[in-house]
Order: sequence, then C-alpha cells, then structure tokens
Amino acid sequence: MSEPTGAARRRGPFQVGDQVQLTDPKGRHYTFTLEAGKNFHTHKGSFPHDELIGAPEGTVVRTTGNVAYLALRPLLPDYVLSMPRGAAVVYPKDAGQILAMADIFPGARVVEAGVGSGSLSMFLLRAIGDQGMLHSYERRADFAEIAAQNVERYFGAPHPAWRLTVGDLQDNLSDTEVDRVILDMLAPWECLEPVSKALVPGGILCAYVATTTQLARTVECIREHGTFNEPSAWETMVRTWHVEGLAVRPDHRMIGHTGFLLTARRLADGVEPPMRRRRPAKGAYGEDYVGWGTAKDTGAADASGGGRSASGGQDTPSGDA
Repeated sequence: MSEPTGAARRRGPFQVGDQVQLTDPKGRHYTFTLEAGKNFHTHKGSFPHDELIGAPEGTVVRTTGNVAYLALRPLLPDYVLSMPRGAAVVYPKDAGQILAMADIFPGARVVEAGVGSGSLSMFLLRAIGDQGMLHSYERRADFAEIAAQNVERYFGAPHPAWRLTVGDLQDNLSDTEVDRVILDMLAPWECLEPVSKALVPGGILCAYVATTTQLARTVECIREHGTFNEPSAWETMVRTWHVEGLAVRPDHRMIGHTGFLLTARRLADGVEPPMRRRRPAKGAYGEDYVGWGTAKDTGAADASGGGRSASGGQDTPSGDA
C-alpha cells in the first residue's frame, strides 16, 4: 500500500528537494529548499546544504561565524505563512476551526470557493486524504496559478484528490452529493442556491467572511433560504504566553480578528426549518427593518460592492478581490 501523498516528505533524514526551516538563537525562522552543492548564507556566516542532506531532523548546524541554527522541516502552519502569496492566506487558527467545526473527515467530498494562495486547500487536502475529493473554485487565474504552485511544492507532487477550476462557483458548480462546502468569498449569500443543490442532507456549509455586514447578511439569507438549519457564527483569537522562570504572563502581541466563521447544515428536501425560539435585543428588528435584498436594503451595495474576500480568495461578479 502506497503512502499518502506527501507523507514521505514529512519524516526521515533530510533529502534533496526538502523544505528546511532554520531557527536562530533569537527564534527567527529562515526557510529554504535543500540543493546539493549550494550554500545557505546569512549575515552571520554560511554553511553548505550538503551538511544537512542525509542528517536527521532536529540537527544543529553552525555557520562560518559560529552561530548555531536548529534545522527542522516546516510544519504546515509555518509553510503557509512563509509561502509566496497572490492573496492573503487563511490563518492556521481559522483553518483549524474550519477542519474541526465543518467536520472535515477522511474521504470527504468537499467544494471550496475562494482559493487565494492555497492555504486552506492544503489543510483540507491533508484532512480528506487521497481518497477524498476537493474541488476548488477561484475566479482569478493569477491567484489559481500561485495556489497550484504552493500546493504542489508542499506535497511534492500534484495531489490526486484536488481539482482546481478557474471561474465563479455560481456559474460552474456541477458537483453533486457533496459533503461540505467552504465559502471564502465576498458575497457567499449569492451562492446559496447552487450550494443547497450540491450538498447532501446533513452536509455542512461553512462561510468565512471579514466584516460584520457580510456576517449579518449571510446569516439572514441562510435563514430566508429555508434549506438549512439555524446557522452558528463565531470568531477566534489566539494569544501566546511568555514563560521564563517566575515571569509567566501573556505576550504583548496576539492574533486578534482575522475573520468570522459560520456554519449551517443542509436539511432534507421538503423539510421546513423548525421555528426558532429567541428573544432578540430590543430594536434588533425595528419598524424600519425590511430584511436583505429589498429596495430599502441600503447596506447591500456596500457589502457586495468592491473589496476583498475574507482571505483575499475568490471574489464575486459584484466585486474584485
């Protein structure tokens, strides 16, 4: 039985073509590709790549300036933050939430809209494995090209479970019996009809949006569509800690808001969503509230006009990423 795509590049001694991440005494990272006969240069000296080829991970190398560097293969979160970008990437903290809360499982059939630089695509491909299916849609050909290069560089070869289409999801979605749909785009509410037709009953729609206006409109449109259960929405923030002897405190910097996530599950055909029992805040649905998509919906133009998607991925016919 052959190994899963890319697994051979994640273990064993360093080989030619491997990505190597060096960590200096101050904790700074430097990533490069091993090539026979080449040298790695820093302002603190250099050392030959050949010194690492055949060596185990966790090796310490010293430059001609006698500075020690720890050599490891970059983890996927490290790789996506250092790889070439055509658009902003989905941060690892959000990718992890998507994998968990959208319940991405081995062998899953997943559709993704808004590839950007390929960050989320790599997380999804590792989760579904070679026997799954990931069909990614990206409107911009230049973004799609960069994403394809990043994905192939990480896995060491084209991934057998990945198919990349340049074009709008609304116009090109032909997949059926899909388990999960991930939308990282400017106006995910415009895709609800084709997504609803593609998802199996119980399938999950997960949307990643940048602003509260996008979040509100997406949630309300999902409710109005009538083929999904009540959506859940949230955001995550990550704060690292400084631990040095008795000095144990939060770091002064943290990864705050990057985007909002929401999920909703596809109902069986012909089933109406149960009435929600809720007590909204006073004024949440005032006399002037008319819902989304009406003549009085003045916020719609701002939400669906020009601008970026949550991670800089696929844009929609109403705006450019």
